[in-house]
Amino acid sequence: MADSPARNTGAHVVYTELKRQILSLELKPGARIYEPAMAEALQVSRTPLREAIRRLISESLLEQQPTGGVLVPALDEAVISELYEVRAAMESLMARQACSKATAADIDVLNGILERNAAMVKFADDAMTQGMALHAKIAELAGNSWARRFHDQISSQMERYRHFTNSTQERRDQALAQHRILVDAVAAGNPEKAAKLAFDHVIGARDAALRAITGSSLAVS
Repeated sequence: MADSPARNTGAHVVYTELKRQILSLELKPGARIYEPAMAEALQVSRTPLREAIRRLISESLLEQQPTGGVLVPALDEAVISELYEVRAAMESLMARQACSKATAADIDVLNGILERNAAMVKFADDAMTQGMALHAKIAELAGNSWARRFHDQISSQMERYRHFTNSTQERRDQALAQHRILVDAVAAGNPEKAAKLAFDHVIGARDAALRAITGSSLAVS
């Protein structure tokens, strides 16, 4: 018998809230999920909570321990590095492909995002939102459905680390400058330059994230 819509909706609401807490680091890396306490905190029964936990485990946002316990994954520097390296490859590929497909109207959209990025560069969350919008638009222009699918999967995993990448004004200013020259390369139809700029930009974000995470004492080396 299929699950009822109410049950599925309840599990999805719990999943969404738990995912938000994990990605925002409200649930700290290494924290254990105690079902009775979590069910009480979220004011739900154990059934939708367990469904949500199973889904988050399948997405590697929670870890099932051999003892049966469930933990929020630690910020593992090796895993973080691997994720950024794969994302760099995807961003590079999509920037290259966007060069041959971007229209004048598309470039206007990218420049509009840059303007909003510049206006919000002093605010970490807003600057990050505009940076993500720029990369999403380039992914859309590339039109590579598989690259975009993999990129979206990786991006979801990386939300836990993004606020580390732009935690300083220096990094936000640097990212904005890099976004500007990336858009210029796409507008000029220069795939080699755009690909390299996109790759180097993500690797720079990786390095900034690792420095910040190491300094926060949250990471597992």
